[in-house]
Amino acid sequence: MSAQLEIREVSKAFGGVQAVTRVSLDVPRGEMLSVIGPNGAGKTTLLNMVNGFYHPNSGRIVLDGVDITEHHPSAIATLGVARTFQNIALFRGMTVLDNLMLGRHVHMKAGVLSSFVYWGLAQKEEVAHRKRVEDLIDFLKIQDLRRRPTGSLPYGLQKRVELGRALALDPKILLLDEPMGGMNQEEKEDMARFILDVNEEWGTTIALIEHDMGVVMDISDRVAVLDMGQKIAEGKPDEVRSNPAVIRAYLGEKRDGSAR
Repeated sequence: MSAQLEIREVSKAFGGVQAVTRVSLDVPRGEMLSVIGPNGAGKTTLLNMVNGFYHPNSGRIVLDGVDITEHHPSAIATLGVARTFQNIALFRGMTVLDNLMLGRHVHMKAGVLSSFVYWGLAQKEEVAHRKRVEDLIDFLKIQDLRRRPTGSLPYGLQKRVELGRALALDPKILLLDEPMGGMNQEEKEDMARFILDVNEEWGTTIALIEHDMGVVMDISDRVAVLDMGQKIAEGKPDEVRSNPAVIRAYLGEKRDGSAR
């Protein structure tokens, strides 16, 4: 299976601190890849390089054969990479519907000027985008919340709306930074189901950072482990869970493979 996303020997330093050191990863089309590791291991920095928030000091990143190493985030989004964040990045005063419509901006052809000149064209486009957003609202089971300000929603539902805004881009690759962080068990199970459905039913390639090892082992095709900015392991969940280097660095010293 050919790689849709190729990360080649990327490194990133901030001042004198080396956040990521010569990390390479291939992500095949349609795969569910989890990136795990202790706090400060470089996981979020790696995602930030893939979607253009940071540019690596060395190495390169290739998406569908296109070198995106120096691309800006907007250009990478246009190529089909969507992202959620560890800290919710929604517009809290806007409704759920409006937040999801913002996620369609990459696909909107009619600019402000043409919207005045060709009002009918812009209106037709708006209807098509609204239909896509309504489909996502149904998929995420938030039909009753579409007119609610996102800031008034419980935390778990805000995370679901943020997933919806990323999905509104119709991404080829979805980058999820701790999508289940701060959730209770029921909310985690719901989110895991939505993420699995996106991967299995839509064929979307997903790379996610997650601390809940139970979730990681349940939903991942493959797991990559970072520690101190370096990749120390990569493989199927069972292989990674039993890897002594991973046990030492991430899961603790318990030899049954369970987290501390």
